[in-house]
Amino acid sequence: SFAYFTIKDRLPQILTRVIDTLHRHKNEFFEEHGEKGVEAEKRAISFLSKLRNELQTDKPVTPLEDELPDAALWNQYLDYQRNLSNGNGEPSWFQSPWLFVECYMYRRIHAALAQNPPIDNFDVFKEGKAQNFFESQEAVIALCTYFQELLKNIKDLDEKQLKEELFKLLQVSLWGNKCDLSFSAGEDSSQKSSPLQSLENMVPYILVNDMEKVWSLLVNAKKNRTERSNVRVDIILDNAGFELVSDLVLADFLLSSKLADEVYFHGKSIPWYVSDTTKHDFNWTIKQLQSANHMWMSRCGINWEGNLKKGVWVFCDHMFWTLPHDFSSMGGVAPDLYAELQKSNLIFFKGDLNYRKLTGDRKWEYSVPFHQALNKFHPAPLCSLRTLKSDTQVGLKPGQGEQIQASEPEWMVSGKYGVVQFDAGL
Repeated sequence: SFAYFTIKDRLPQILTRVIDTLHRHKNEFFEEHGEKGVEAEKRAISFLSKLRNELQTDKPVTPLEDELPDAALWNQYLDYQRNLSNGNGEPSWFQSPWLFVECYMYRRIHAALAQNPPIDNFDVFKEGKAQNFFESQEAVIALCTYFQELLKNIKDLDEKQLKEELFKLLQVSLWGNKCDLSFSAGEDSSQKSSPLQSLENMVPYILVNDMEKVWSLLVNAKKNRTERSNVRVDIILDNAGFELVSDLVLADFLLSSKLADEVYFHGKSIPWYVSDTTKHDFNWTIKQLQSANHMWMSRCGINWEGNLKKGVWVFCDHMFWTLPHDFSSMGGVAPDLYAELQKSNLIFFKGDLNYRKLTGDRKWEYSVPFHQALNKFHPAPLCSLRTLKSDTQVGLKPGQGEQIQASEPEWMVSGKYGVVQFDAGL
């Protein structure tokens, strides 16, 4: 299965890159922290080399030994996995659910640094995320330019035109999800060309297209809003780099078109899955745009900084997003986050990992309804914007998955197909 290939080949490659990154920054650690920095780097590398060996030789998954706030929840989850194995030995790297061991690896990478001050705040994935952003410059410029031109006469657009623009920007945000560094094991995955030119050609590759439902929900919320009730949209972010810019443009469009009054962004509280967005990445991206020597890029950055200051945009992180649990257990594990999401009129879940957690990462029949796969996770109406990079997919028409499978065996993992999949939550 794709899971086997991921654990066997991709994850060791990612660990090797992390070790390599730390090694390359040795001088920097020395300059900043003296011998202490170099000692910490050595300890972190030794911890990670041991981890890589455990992974490659299918050792049991061991409890976390650090004192970080989420360690107890992780170890409870490991006990739960032990009980699932019905006495068939300890859960090991190749004998456990993919979602669990993949998340566990990233949590152990975090521990390798967190336990080794003074380099405990070093993000081993930061360079890759920055590179992805800079290598996607042309696409970022094209998108910011298009959007700023659109803003000039957004007030004059009728409902049909607004809907067309929303659909365009939803698709840009959907295909922006192709820029995923954990998928390419850190190889270049930047967006090189203007994302707007190819949208027409990409429509046939959207396997579930619920954009009409998203539009109706937003238009009805707008019509039914009162003085006291703001229309709130939440975006559960995925990758930094070009994808994040496409999400920010979508969020700005929702505000500028009055389809939403406030947007809440949810990122990761620790570096995660190579290119996932942390608070640092979020702020860094807006700063980069602000200071760009391109008029429309800097205009976007300045406006977005303003949205954060005014409080109509809010960035939040929560440790639940970096736990191995699927989302159906959010109500029990993180009731505060679930209650927060219940305040939303619409939640966008970006990307593949979020989709895997929405559907419990199971090998579903393709035609199982999305609503059923969510397993009672319904804080608010939600929509998944996801390009397929793992072999879990639900909500297809009968025969649709089998038909593609016949001509394209790799269709579920190539990133070529996408879904805009909506669930009303009722």
